[in-house]
Amino acid sequence: MLDKVKTIAEEIEHYTVTSKEQLEQFRLQFIGRKGVVTELFDGLKQVPADERRAVGQALNGLKNLAQERFDSFSQALEAQQESAGSTPPIDLTLPTVPNLSGTQHPLSLVRQRIIQIFERIGFNVADGPEIESDWYNFGALNFPDNHPARDMQDTFFVEKAAEGNAGSGDMLLRTHTSNVQIRLMERQRANADGTNTFQPIRSIMPGRVYRNETISARAHCMFHQVEGIYIDRNVGFKDLKDTLYHFVKEMFEPGTQIRFRPSYFPFTEPSAEIDISCQICGGKGCNICKHSGWVEIAGSGMVDPQVIANCGIDPEEYTGFAFGMGIERITQLKYVVNDLRLYTENDVRFLRQFEGV
Repeated sequence: MLDKVKTIAEEIEHYTVTSKEQLEQFRLQFIGRKGVVTELFDGLKQVPADERRAVGQALNGLKNLAQERFDSFSQALEAQQESAGSTPPIDLTLPTVPNLSGTQHPLSLVRQRIIQIFERIGFNVADGPEIESDWYNFGALNFPDNHPARDMQDTFFVEKAAEGNAGSGDMLLRTHTSNVQIRLMERQRANADGTNTFQPIRSIMPGRVYRNETISARAHCMFHQVEGIYIDRNVGFKDLKDTLYHFVKEMFEPGTQIRFRPSYFPFTEPSAEIDISCQICGGKGCNICKHSGWVEIAGSGMVDPQVIANCGIDPEEYTGFAFGMGIERITQLKYVVNDLRLYTENDVRFLRQFEGV
C-alpha cells in the first residue's frame, strides 16, 4: 500500500494542467468521489493493524498533496486568463434573460391622481412628521385627555412624556395627517416681518398613518390618507361640497352619485361623511357596499372655531373646511381590490395587473 501511495504521489507531482478540461480531469482522477485517493482510503480497512497508522498518515499526505496541486493549477489558470484579458465564451444555448418592465404601485397611482385633481383647483401639497406629539395629533384638534373620542383613533405610543407633562408631551405614530394641518396653520399665521397676519391656506396632506387595529381584509395597522384644508375669509359649507363634488367626478365615472351624511368629528362642526354610489355594483348592492348601494370614502366638515383658535388664528375673521379620505379605499373602488392586505404583501401576480396603467 505504501509503495502504491508513493507511485501515485510521483504521478501527481509530474502532472501538468494547461486547460480547464485537464483541470477537471485531474479532479476526477485524484480527488473526486470515485478518484484514486478515495479508493485508497476505502482499502485502508484491509491493511494490517500494525501498518494502518503509517499507511493512514501517508494517505492523508497524498490527499493534501492532490488538493494543493489542484488549487495551484486553478490559480494558475485564473491568472493566465486575467493576464490575457479574455472573457468566458458566451453560451448561445442558454435561455435569454427577460427584460421585464416595472410598474408603479396602485396606491402610488391613485395618490398621484388625487394630487393632480386638487392641484388643478388651487391646492398645494404639504407634508409633516409621522412621529408626532400628542398635542399636534390630538390636543390641538379638540381631543381632550381621556376623552372618549380618542377611542376612535387608538394608536401606537413610542415615548411617554416626562413626569408633570403627561398627555400633551407623549410621542406617538400619527393616526391621521391632520397634524400637518395644525402645523401649517401655525406656520401660515406669521409673516416675514414678524406680524401675525394670517395667510390663507389651500392644501392637501397625503401620507402614511398608523392605528392599533387588527389586520384583516378591511383594515390594517398602517395605511395612507389624503387630508385637505381650506382656511380663508368667508369660506362656507358650499365651498366644501363643490370641492368634493369636483373630486368625485374627476376620480370616478361622471355619473357617480354623491351624498353627505351628518356625522361627528371633534375637529369639525358641522361634520359629514361622504358616500358615493358603489363602483363595484353600480349602486345595485353587493358585498363591498353591504348591499346598500353606497360606499363611504371620506369624512369632512367645517373646521371647528376652537381648532382655529388653538393655532393662533381669529375664528371670528377666518373660517374653513377640512376633509380626509383613505387612499386604500379609493384604490379599492377604482381598481376593484377586495382585500387591503394585497397592497403590502408584494405579490407579483397582483402588482403585474397594473402594468401600463
